[in-house]
Amino acid sequence: MITIKKYAAIDIGSNAMRLLISNIVEQEGKEPQFNKNSLVRVPIRLGQDAFTVGEITEENIERMVDAMKAYKLLMKVHKVEKYMACATSAMREAFNGKEVAEIIERESGIKIEIIDGKKEAAIIASTDLHHLVKTDQTYLYVDVGGGSTEFSLFDSGKIVASKSFKNGTVRLLNNMVNEVVWTEIEKWIKSVTEAYDTVTLIGSGGNINKLFKMSGKQQEKPLSYFYVNSQYQFLNSLSYEQRISELGLNPDRADVIIYAVRIYLNAMKWSGARNIYVPKIGLSDGIVKAMYYGNI
Repeated sequence: MITIKKYAAIDIGSNAMRLLISNIVEQEGKEPQFNKNSLVRVPIRLGQDAFTVGEITEENIERMVDAMKAYKLLMKVHKVEKYMACATSAMREAFNGKEVAEIIERESGIKIEIIDGKKEAAIIASTDLHHLVKTDQTYLYVDVGGGSTEFSLFDSGKIVASKSFKNGTVRLLNNMVNEVVWTEIEKWIKSVTEAYDTVTLIGSGGNINKLFKMSGKQQEKPLSYFYVNSQYQFLNSLSYEQRISELGLNPDRADVIIYAVRIYLNAMKWSGARNIYVPKIGLSDGIVKAMYYGNI
């Protein structure tokens, strides 16, 4: 006997908003399966507002309300039985973030929880990594967003250290990350990884997913440091327009992908990692699993 539940997660990030609708397949005696039913991404760059002028503009509030109304209808059509909406660093830092959340709830009926970096890292880390994380190895999990990057160190299958830094692609695009932040990240990575002989990276986020897709590799295969570095140089050699026309990147991906790759490259360099695995997971997957297992 198989039962299927439908859960949804809304991830309100600094670079885009996403609605993930998941089918949760339950079968007696087996672990539940989480299958992506639908993913709708809307390129509303809230970080551009929050990190530069400190508030979300009227225009983007209207766009968010429209997107949320559309998400509400999509969830109704899909017969979603449970959902959760989480907002990250852009909404955290905009001084009108709470007010915007109230407007959205009033207009669309969707309640938004503005989560801190620690909770964000915990939700992402609760994604189903056990098929990837071997208990006899050490992994540095890196999730690059528009406003922040979350790092978690796994050893023997458990998280031993976790930290969120205000370094993300939209901030870097706007030249808002000073060298002190990079130095802090370098120190933290080196201090938490120095006790381990070999560290492998696990990367998540839209940009590394795109880079992985461009590589044409099979899902279980990692990208090497050499490959990531050569792609970084290649992307840097192209103009913004060429990245859109020649590589087929979305306009809101073409300008930030280089900054994301730089963060992953530095994380690999500072941890001594030679490879990076790119599972198809992120905050929205984590929200669905955390709801299902009652961790939220």
